[in-house]
Amino acid sequence: MSDEIWLATGEATVLAADGQYTDAMPEVLIGSVKGPVGQAFASMTGQVAGHPRMFVIRDLNQQVRPATMMTTKMTVKSEDYVELLGGVLQAATADAIVDCVAEGIIPKDKTNELCMIIMVWLDPRCAKDENLDKRDLYRTNYEATKLAISRALKGEPTIDELIANRKTISHYALEGVFEE
Repeated sequence: MSDEIWLATGEATVLAADGQYTDAMPEVLIGSVKGPVGQAFASMTGQVAGHPRMFVIRDLNQQVRPATMMTTKMTVKSEDYVELLGGVLQAATADAIVDCVAEGIIPKDKTNELCMIIMVWLDPRCAKDENLDKRDLYRTNYEATKLAISRALKGEPTIDELIANRKTISHYALEGVFEE
């Protein structure tokens, strides 16, 4: 990793436990507060109907460093969804960020020079699921966020990896679309 982080991206998917809709698929943008990520971060301080944007906090008065803006990839349509997004999902995301700093994934001495934008996936069925396993929702989002941040800062997967696996890995949505 170079000394300066201008713009890095990462994503990860961690699958839910059986019977749950708690798959996590965060997409991370991380970079200097003085660069394009900082500009995008600042422009997100307003709200967009159905797509709330919020600083990531661990709890009251505990905003994470680097400063991180979180938004959802899905349109918010219920208060129950908002509760999960601003509750369990935000807590998992915040804990993952702090642990990334503690474990050296994010350089501690750069936490005030960097900012992040994290787009999270929260399946709308979670808000209606009477048997929702909030521990699994936390687990998937915590693990996926750490992995996405790590991949962003390591530049993974590399272009060489992508070229090497081009013929052996395909998008799950293409299963059965092409003959093998």
